[in-house]
Amino acid sequence: MSFLKVLRFGGLIACVPGLLAAGPYDGVYKQAANSECSLVGVDGGSLEIKEGIFYGVEVECRMTRPVNVVNMDATLYTMQCSGEDQAWSERAMMMKPAENEGLIMIWDGYAFAYEACEAPE
Repeated sequence: MSFLKVLRFGGLIACVPGLLAAGPYDGVYKQAANSECSLVGVDGGSLEIKEGIFYGVEVECRMTRPVNVVNMDATLYTMQCSGEDQAWSERAMMMKPAENEGLIMIWDGYAFAYEACEAPE
């Protein structure tokens, strides 16, 4: 997967297929400091993880085969992704930041820190 594709799609998250309960990483996250939280899956918008599916910019990934990372509060997933008439599989690790709300995603060679969007009142 190219660096630009990783940047564009941001990373991935999900849970065991068929499990519809909220996962530990469910939420809406800003792609950049000035991202619009109400716009999910578009440039300038946000990323969302909901019920085991990661929604990025023109991509949807189902996270499967979660593995707890030893001695870390983190989870490694196999991502089953599709977008732009392509399908691929990658591994990604997810964790919550130690000092604020948000998400840290790690792909092979790339790491991303996303700030959480505030929940609507």
